[in-house]
Amino acid sequence: MFKISIMKIKSQFIVLLVTAAFVILSCKSSKEPENRGFIVNIGDVCPDFEMVLANDSLVKMSDLKGKVVMLQFTASWCGVCREEMPHIEKEIWLPLKTKGLVVIGIDRDEPVETVRKFATDIKITYPLALDPGAQIFSRFALKESGVTRNVIVDKNGRIAYLTRLFNMEEFNLMKTKIEGLLHQ
Repeated sequence: MFKISIMKIKSQFIVLLVTAAFVILSCKSSKEPENRGFIVNIGDVCPDFEMVLANDSLVKMSDLKGKVVMLQFTASWCGVCREEMPHIEKEIWLPLKTKGLVVIGIDRDEPVETVRKFATDIKITYPLALDPGAQIFSRFALKESGVTRNVIVDKNGRIAYLTRLFNMEEFNLMKTKIEGLLHQ
């Protein structure tokens, strides 16, 4: 009876170890690793690209050197984006746009009519750019990664801050970072 009990404990321990190993390996191979799907890092030079805004104007990232830039990756179907965008409008864009901040929302793979309606529905006034085929998005993150993310670029064109999803604590840290960059 004692032998059966020890064997049972050993087999349960082995099952536990295999389960733990599976859980650990599953976490490591997820789509959003520790870098949260970003392929850029803080300190990297921001990739240069052109954006067509929903108002049909063209903006080149390198032309924004000398300004602090917030790139906000978004889409009309993204619930987290819809939650975050009014905060960006009220807490970042409106108070800081006259202090040298440029905010551009980059809408992933939607037609211009959808993007314009999205801006109206969410009641934002910062510009939205079109990103057909997620060509801009894929310069910053794995194409299969989630869309809700922000990239803060300093006046020298270097990436200064990265966020993923909408978390009020991280959002407030981002605001503080932007304000500090504007004062440099």
